[in-house]
Amino acid sequence: EPRSAWCCLAWTLVVVTMNSLVFFVNLLLMFVIFTVVLLPTIVVVYFGFQCHSRVLHSAARYCRSILDDNSSSALIILGFVIMSPLIVVAMAIYCSLARRLHLFMCFQPYSRAVYKGVKWRWYEEGGLCSCVKGWNTQVKAWV
Repeated sequence: EPRSAWCCLAWTLVVVTMNSLVFFVNLLLMFVIFTVVLLPTIVVVYFGFQCHSRVLHSAARYCRSILDDNSSSALIILGFVIMSPLIVVAMAIYCSLARRLHLFMCFQPYSRAVYKGVKWRWYEEGGLCSCVKGWNTQVKAWV
């Protein structure tokens, strides 16, 4: 049966808070993985742009002695070329971790806030976010 208006509002806030927390955990995990995996690209492109005379032209010693405009251009091109495979690797790592941690199954349905009788049996349903109950071992993720 449907909940009263105030009860529904309170439970809606609980469900929205829980779903927002799961969303931000997913976002944080994705940010960390992409930052770590794309770090070589970030470093190579940064040094290429920093030492090129038409972009930043830094006065650092390595820019004057090691990197000229041609080598800076080569670093920029190399950085953008290796970015595509590293993005695929980062996405594969993120999808694998999210699947292993069951992060996508932690989102709570809105019906828990609207209808009475929908119990929050965390232990029986597989934890705080009912992740294990909905987990199917036959699910495959292709990247």
